[in-house]
Amino acid sequence: MWRHLKPRTRRELWLLGGSLILIGGGLVGLYASTITIPDIRSLKERKVVQSTKIYDRTGTVLLDDLGDNVTRTVVPLSDISPKIQSATIAIEDATFYEHSGIRPLAIVRALFVQPLRGQGVQGGSTITQQVVKNVILTSDRTITRKLKEWVLAIRLEQALTKDQILELYLNEAPYGGSVYGVEEASELYFGKPAKDVTFAEAAYLAALPQAPTFYSPYGNHRDALEVRKNYVLERMHELGRITDSELQAARAEVITFLPPTQSGIRAPHFVFFIREELERIYGREALEQNSWRIITTLDAALQEEAETIVKRYALENAENFNATNAALVALVPQTGDILAMVGSRDYFDKDIDGNVNVSIAERQPGSSFKPFVYAASFLKGYGPDTVAFDTPTQFSTECPIDSTSDAAPCYYPQNYDQKYHGPMSFKDALAQSINIVALKVLYLVGLSDALALARQMGITTLTDPERYGLTLVLGGGEVKLLELTSAYGVFANEGVRTPYRGILKIEDRAGTAIMETSPTSETVLPAPVALAISDMLSDNDARAPAFGQTSALRIPGHHVAAKTGTTNDYRDAWIVGYTPTLAVGAWAGNNDNSPMEKKVAGFIVAPMWNEVVRAALERYPDTPFPEPQPLVPTDGKAILRGIWQGNDPVRIDMGGNPVSTDYAGPTRIRVTRDTHDILHWVDRSDPTGPVPTRPVEDPQYLRWERGAQLWAQSQGIRDGTVLVITP
Repeated sequence: MWRHLKPRTRRELWLLGGSLILIGGGLVGLYASTITIPDIRSLKERKVVQSTKIYDRTGTVLLDDLGDNVTRTVVPLSDISPKIQSATIAIEDATFYEHSGIRPLAIVRALFVQPLRGQGVQGGSTITQQVVKNVILTSDRTITRKLKEWVLAIRLEQALTKDQILELYLNEAPYGGSVYGVEEASELYFGKPAKDVTFAEAAYLAALPQAPTFYSPYGNHRDALEVRKNYVLERMHELGRITDSELQAARAEVITFLPPTQSGIRAPHFVFFIREELERIYGREALEQNSWRIITTLDAALQEEAETIVKRYALENAENFNATNAALVALVPQTGDILAMVGSRDYFDKDIDGNVNVSIAERQPGSSFKPFVYAASFLKGYGPDTVAFDTPTQFSTECPIDSTSDAAPCYYPQNYDQKYHGPMSFKDALAQSINIVALKVLYLVGLSDALALARQMGITTLTDPERYGLTLVLGGGEVKLLELTSAYGVFANEGVRTPYRGILKIEDRAGTAIMETSPTSETVLPAPVALAISDMLSDNDARAPAFGQTSALRIPGHHVAAKTGTTNDYRDAWIVGYTPTLAVGAWAGNNDNSPMEKKVAGFIVAPMWNEVVRAALERYPDTPFPEPQPLVPTDGKAILRGIWQGNDPVRIDMGGNPVSTDYAGPTRIRVTRDTHDILHWVDRSDPTGPVPTRPVEDPQYLRWERGAQLWAQSQGIRDGTVLVITP
């Protein structure tokens, strides 16, 4: 656009722009002369942080004090490795030794460009500005504070040498948690003084101050930390501060971080989850320099009990099932309030990387994903009584129909018990976690529609449909325990999604509310569909053939829906369950993704979940689920209503006479035998529409039909005979 302007117009614009900059600079200078400047000599005398405190939902149980146990060891610049100095300058302020405290172009951008774009007063700060910000000023993004920062940066450059400023920065910068200064950080992470670090260690340290909580080596973003460390090294190389061979050696060096040290923090995984969220919204400095009271959603008593239970079972599972770790989340479906978050068996357990919060890590959910696919099928006209055949099936159209190979490109899945059950209702198939029927349901629904519903219900990680195929219904995609539990809360809340939340409100030191959250709800699933899923997952008789009448999924005296999930390679075991007022999800496995013993989730993780749910129900009593309503009309297709024996059912009285729809007496169904799997009766693009005239055109038809016919033969069933059945 600029190239197309006339020369005269361009000159006028340059003059106008230059005039505005001069006028703006004059105004800045005039305003700066009125600012009260703190005494530069007081730089080392201020308190590093004020005390922001994080509480449970009652506001009485202190979870973490951000100003408590601040640790810092001040050392002279001569005791800080030149590698750290070079890495810090490369990533924070490449022209540090050239400017006079500020970068004028950055100031112009902050004053004129960003406010015009609605971005506020901000911009890339020099190391000198960061010293001023860390030591003297607050972190709010107002013009007054920014002007003070610029003027002070210039004054500081006049009062101190560059090396003195760099020394101040490296002794004041935050490196995670309560750790300030590079010497303390080097001892914490590597067990060595700052003068002895390698290039790779120096790059890690330089990577941290931008976002210490997010990039923490003890958090869930180690991949992001690794990327930023490598970026630091690349910048050092670009600036000529390391050689080619030093760059390659540093990138290849494997650094082992020391385990986190014990502290007075309670619910550490939850606290760091909250801190990261707050830093994302307000910035790190705001947390450190304001005496805020953060009231969270956590139920401290339930959290403590859950931590004890999870650790006990995880240690037992390590012995019995080679499952060394476990995690758990509990929340309220109606509000999204996170009541408990146990990210591992022990945050401080170095043997299992206990600091990693598995409740927000991405893992494969196994069969615990199935309810979303069944719910999607109900939206298309299927119902809990709809029948599909659980029979051996070669699903891949690239392999012979009678192939039993499961090697790519073939796909010949098995049920977890290696058995087949013939015609099964969707309700029984879901309750008993039958894989073959679930795969057929996903095919009927369509991958894109199943994924769309999962996203609407709160699953954000399944973004690439090309990755999954039919294996999605068996947990072929990665999800987060927190999101999965929240999504199950939609079923509990009769189709209404309320996103999870961890913060109730923030107050300043005077008790004035800085921020208060309110649940935001949206109906994403019709209530009858949600209630149907709850009925299927809470029916103990329906799941008894697979789990038994007294399994860990059952909690006597309570109305609890539950679904387990075990990945095919036994790397993850899940269970998510809920009442109308509570949702609890749990995971067991190994952080290094090694397989467990070949046992299903009902043995590995369900007992732990059961005990936590029992404890939670003492605080959050359940109520019965509302009675589900039929999803398929009485005049709908026979197969959709659960009649698989044929498509010409006639309702008769006990004497064999046809009756009208309003007949109130006991009835039975008379049907002519005509045994087929569901694709014979429904067109998956219009399941409630006419019976397909050429069902064989569906690429799966013959594959499913083969299993149904072989099963009928094994049962001695002869089509064409008249059969009377009791519905």
